[in-house]
Amino acid sequence: MNKEIHQRQEGICTKYGAEIVACPNGLTIGISRNVRNGILPVNGVRVTPSGNSSGWFIWAGDWSNAPDFFVPLHVHHLRDWCPSTIPFLLLPPGWRFQVAPNHEDVWFDSDVQTKVAVPSQ
Repeated sequence: MNKEIHQRQEGICTKYGAEIVACPNGLTIGISRNVRNGILPVNGVRVTPSGNSSGWFIWAGDWSNAPDFFVPLHVHHLRDWCPSTIPFLLLPPGWRFQVAPNHEDVWFDSDVQTKVAVPSQ
């Protein structure tokens, strides 16, 4: 990852008063296939990392509980799938974001751990 991107990621954490938590490129995220279709807004939530999962779930539009809604993707592939999400990846578990052109919303949600479960690996 280049230095400019890392500085932007750290800047997001600083801006919102969040701890910086690493998100190595070799870990996976859960991502909805529809992210590649340009559906907006794009949402993200980070739960506690487990195994090779970074804890991130990223989706476009509305959340779905369908078992195949999320597919695993290595973090480094986000530059091809949805580069607008990359600046938020150092946010810690419990944090959410929503992004669209000219829109950025970032917040802590204390209920995240009870609403979202990391799929078994």
